[in-house]
Amino acid sequence: MNDPQAMNRNLLAWYDRHHRELPWRVSPGASARGLRPDPYHIWLSEVMLQQTTVQAVKPYFDKFLGLWPTVADLAAAPTEDVMAAWAGLGYYARARNLKKCAEAVATDHGGVFPDTEAGLRSLPGIGDYTSAAVAAIAFNRPSAVMDGNVERVISRLYAIDAPLPGSKPEMKRHVAELTPQDRPGDFAQAMMDLGATICTPKRPACALCPLNDRCLALAEHDPERFPVKAAKKEKPVRFGAAFVAVNPEGAILLRRRVESGLLGGMTEVPTTAWTARLDGGQTIEHAPFPARWESCGTIVHVFTHFELRLSVFRAVTAEVGLPDPGWWEPVTNLHAQALPTVMKKVITQAIPRAFEPHPS
Repeated sequence: MNDPQAMNRNLLAWYDRHHRELPWRVSPGASARGLRPDPYHIWLSEVMLQQTTVQAVKPYFDKFLGLWPTVADLAAAPTEDVMAAWAGLGYYARARNLKKCAEAVATDHGGVFPDTEAGLRSLPGIGDYTSAAVAAIAFNRPSAVMDGNVERVISRLYAIDAPLPGSKPEMKRHVAELTPQDRPGDFAQAMMDLGATICTPKRPACALCPLNDRCLALAEHDPERFPVKAAKKEKPVRFGAAFVAVNPEGAILLRRRVESGLLGGMTEVPTTAWTARLDGGQTIEHAPFPARWESCGTIVHVFTHFELRLSVFRAVTAEVGLPDPGWWEPVTNLHAQALPTVMKKVITQAIPRAFEPHPS
């Protein structure tokens, strides 16, 4: 049924005509003329694209390259600047690992990325997927690259009934069998583009697919049934309280979270611990200092592994002894802070126009 060479010819011919134009990508035409991808650009984009859409990543990719044009520039940047630039993109451990990886490339490799999967995997924060993607796309190594889009394509091509994540090894074997020695980087990007634009989760455009004559799911089943996924577990709920203190000059009390753990190194307003206990700290009694705290309602934020519900309180207060570490930040400068989305929700709940543009 599946002739890898014929499939590759059809897929790459489709990719040559219909590839997506992406800021980190070298097009097939440019590649044929000898232009090579910048490993720094490929690595940066792949880290940003984890659990994040292309449209969300594009402005952050441009911002990072504007601030730090090379991996050595990123390595030399203050960590707090990198975290602030990342704010809003989510999954903040990626930003910490991004900085550590840049430092390792600059310090241990002379600013040059290793050009093999094994060498890339030895860097901080680079796992199996990213090492394969960078090796294939940046260095044209025949590495088996499998993201969510590729999983969907493969599961439908072979009508794989076993549910994810247990079926990943079988899918990876098929990707490895199909990956050509010639143009493996273009093949990897073609599979990603096919999944993103044709073999979509809902209503796939099977009539336009260059592999439709070889797809078992199309021939024998409903393609939308694949990939099969294990039943989702209900997310546990955690509770807490957040306190937005504003001084008479309109500055907000902020502090930095510890470097390790969830949202490590990011900026926040004072909060209680986030706990699954219904009798945990959710009231004014748990405020960081006495003041005329007023309730502003509750915000809900969903993380990967749990749902968070924070009771929000606000107080206008004279400057108090600062919690360590903490500082007063003018509301007009909040956009420059490394505030994760959950903290932006909290502040907006207490001060609805806090993030609106302010006249200069």
